[in-house]
Amino acid sequence: MKKLFLVLMSAVMLSSCNQGGKEVTTDQNPFFAEYETPFGVPDFAKIKNEHFLPAIEKGIEEQNAEITAITGNSNPADFENTIAAYDYSGELIRKVTSVFYNYNSSNTSDEIQALAKEIAPKLSAHYDNINLNPELFARVKEVYEKRGSLNLNGEQSRLLEKMYKDFVRGGAALDSAKQARFREINQELSVLTLQFGENVLAETNEFKLIIENEADLEGLPQGLRDQGAETAKAAGMEGKWVYTLHNPSVMPFLQYSAKRELREKIYNAYINRGNNGNEKDNKEIIKKIAALRLERANMLGYETHAAFILEENMAKDAATVNAFLNKLWEPALKRANAEAKDLQSIIDREGGNFKLQPWDWRFYAEKLRKEKYDLNDELLKPYFPLEGVKQGIFDVCKNLYGITFTQREDIPVYHSEAMAYEVKEANGDHIGVLYMDFHPRESKRGGAWMSSYRKQSVSQDGKKVTPVITIVCNFTKPTATQPSLLTFDETSTFFHEFGHALHGLLSNSTYNSLSGTSVPRDFVELPSQIMENWASEPEVLRMYAKHFETGEVIPDELIKKMENSAYFDQGFATVEYLAASFLDMGYHDAKTIDIQDVNVFENQVLNGIGLIPQITARYRSTYFNHIFSGGYSSGYYSYIWSGILDADAFEAFRQNGLFDKNTADLFRKNVLERGGTEDPMVLYKKFRGAEPDITPLLKRRGLI
Repeated sequence: MKKLFLVLMSAVMLSSCNQGGKEVTTDQNPFFAEYETPFGVPDFAKIKNEHFLPAIEKGIEEQNAEITAITGNSNPADFENTIAAYDYSGELIRKVTSVFYNYNSSNTSDEIQALAKEIAPKLSAHYDNINLNPELFARVKEVYEKRGSLNLNGEQSRLLEKMYKDFVRGGAALDSAKQARFREINQELSVLTLQFGENVLAETNEFKLIIENEADLEGLPQGLRDQGAETAKAAGMEGKWVYTLHNPSVMPFLQYSAKRELREKIYNAYINRGNNGNEKDNKEIIKKIAALRLERANMLGYETHAAFILEENMAKDAATVNAFLNKLWEPALKRANAEAKDLQSIIDREGGNFKLQPWDWRFYAEKLRKEKYDLNDELLKPYFPLEGVKQGIFDVCKNLYGITFTQREDIPVYHSEAMAYEVKEANGDHIGVLYMDFHPRESKRGGAWMSSYRKQSVSQDGKKVTPVITIVCNFTKPTATQPSLLTFDETSTFFHEFGHALHGLLSNSTYNSLSGTSVPRDFVELPSQIMENWASEPEVLRMYAKHFETGEVIPDELIKKMENSAYFDQGFATVEYLAASFLDMGYHDAKTIDIQDVNVFENQVLNGIGLIPQITARYRSTYFNHIFSGGYSSGYYSYIWSGILDADAFEAFRQNGLFDKNTADLFRKNVLERGGTEDPMVLYKKFRGAEPDITPLLKRRGLI
């Protein structure tokens, strides 16, 4: 491939940048040179906050020069000098933003958040300048219109089609007046979505349930008591117990605390994040985001934001998504109603004299699980120490794909709690680097996710660029007396995120914009969700589930109890998830946005589907990061859509063997390696031989 822009880039790199009175020269800014680290991972020890903005500004200059070189090329537009050249442009921006936005989610600070507000509109304007560049779009369109005669391979055809659509969807075909408004909308959204996530994190960190009387710990297992004591000690409240809104704290507290008034207090704090009428309130931000998204979609010729988003997904339109959700809703709600009656019967039997409320569900569900199956998390957790689960995942990956993971102390990490691993093929060839970061801290947003510091690709000079992937979680912390012991839900989450990591690590594409997880939103969860299946298979449990003190393999009796309780509480789990999916569509499948009160609107959506009062949607509007701060707007349904794919896909392993080499190779070659290089349904059928069947999903959730 032609080496474009090298003279321009070299000239640009010679200058220095200035920020806040500090001159940052090229020899001081680590982004302006190749990282001198193992495998070229970011040199975290040298990267300082003052380096980000100058490097992004320099990256914008460089990419502008690259775009000028493309549009100024006197030769007719072709795939190499226009499409490939544009895909390769912007390398410095990718290099800087991959670090910056990973910092903002996993190791943020007031300074990082302030920088994010300054950087977001700059990048929004820059990408609008590219998308709305008439000369560049003309060249892309020229190549697109003669695509039938270009003899492109499948990946090149996919890149060309995607790039052309991205320009059109990015406003390239709008007139100048509409383009000006389009820019304004993108600028405003870039800041609003950042602010939404910052508000949720702040409200999560600010709340503390402080317990001073040991009697108020009634029902809490010792490990949870120790956790509360250590959290209190870290907050300077030794002798007390503190519980927070981070999931490893709030969820087990709701599950075990016998103090109903305390459950109610922490639950209401959890579901009212961003809804407290203070400076962190997200209601006005939601109204603005929804309205701006609709306006932008209308400008592009779509009736709704959902129509704009779903056009590029497997589902294709809102009617398909809503029909799919409704098909699952009726059996899920029926099961949830039956579960609610079972829980109410326990309350009545114990003389509770109150109606089941959302803050009661997990507590009485835990009682019911113990009663029906003689099983609870405290019985299971000793068999799921974090280190054992991690080794189990490594062993599953080795058995499936032959790959290995070796911790490397010489690879720089971005935080002392993060660990770095080199990933290799069975023959010893280097695949990539994987970071893992497991426990909550105030600088980390909630939840669990996979991201990348560098995606896999092939460089312009034909060299393979290996991926640098990260998994970030919020698992139960170790205490002074115990290592980190995971609930089985946390164990499944670990397997889930590792599936995403494999999608990034095993990618084998040429172009950055098609590699790894660059696939439709409702396909991206297939690799993650299929991976969860191995976590609960008896054959696999016996490989990795071992008691943290004795090394005893999990007894068959416990495995049997896990199998017997597989459908337990599935009505609740499915209903709370589907309710959030309907809420997402409620905001984004609307042809008009006239939301006077976010809470009223939310209630209208949820009452409209018949959500029972004992269950709250998994995410209420004001802390629904997936859709208002992440990339899942009109796409939260995708987890259960991908559930159809993964349940059907795992049947192939059930039929052929959990570690059948041929089946694993098929999945690797047709899903994990291919990224977005082909239509996802085509890729799925290449693996499975047919389109997916919904029946395995319904059976798995006990809905038929």
